[in-house]
Amino acid sequence: ADVRWYSPVRKPGKICGVAMNNSASNDRKISAPDHPAFFLKPASCLIGHQESIRIRSYYGSVHPEPELAVIIGRRMRDVAAAHALEYVAGYSVMNDITGNAMRAEDLFQYWAIYAQEDDPRKTNRIEQHLSYAGRYKGCDTFGVLGPWLVTRDEVPDPDDLAVYCSLAGETIAEDSTRYYNYKVSEILSYISQFHTLSPGDVVSCGTAFKPSENRMSIHNANFQKLPGPVSVSIEGLGVQYNPVVVEERGIGEWRLG
Repeated sequence: ADVRWYSPVRKPGKICGVAMNNSASNDRKISAPDHPAFFLKPASCLIGHQESIRIRSYYGSVHPEPELAVIIGRRMRDVAAAHALEYVAGYSVMNDITGNAMRAEDLFQYWAIYAQEDDPRKTNRIEQHLSYAGRYKGCDTFGVLGPWLVTRDEVPDPDDLAVYCSLAGETIAEDSTRYYNYKVSEILSYISQFHTLSPGDVVSCGTAFKPSENRMSIHNANFQKLPGPVSVSIEGLGVQYNPVVVEERGIGEWRLG
């Protein structure tokens, strides 16, 4: 009988993804916070090793993002970084599929309104640029987790793991978690100041996207043009391999009238 792989966590309460956490991206930042910035992905996006990543043609450009995933083992709230890893059940490989065309389509450039600090009855208007991650990070099959969970005791240092990604057999990323701007323990501690992390929750620690020696990178790896298969591996955590299926279809009639 055929064996079917599932995500090692089927229905996490939440998936937190850390944005721009690779030092290779620092020279592209015009401005940035001095703390981890994170977003949420829906559990409905998860698939496992060998399952198909399904891309619809109207999504536009979509690319892979190889990341270290942390699976929480016990309730975590307001935990100091020095103790954060004690709350980890284990680690896995995450491919945080990203639709960068949808990110651009959902971009707002607008005047944000804030109450003045010295007089909250008055307001200031500040120009901001904002894109919400609901589509470009959360479409069905946009989160590949697996092939399995490796328990915490088997990973002595999550901050020093080699990460690789290939598309159609060509290496597109050769990196390491040592180049994360924030260590795993810092990420978990910071998130726990805002969200209670519960057993089974997943924290994806940021993209390891240093280009391969042939200079191919994940940003060239548009699934619409180079449809896979895609493979992500992390030292000691295994290899996930997924075919990519591009569905030629237009978006449905979602407007009334």
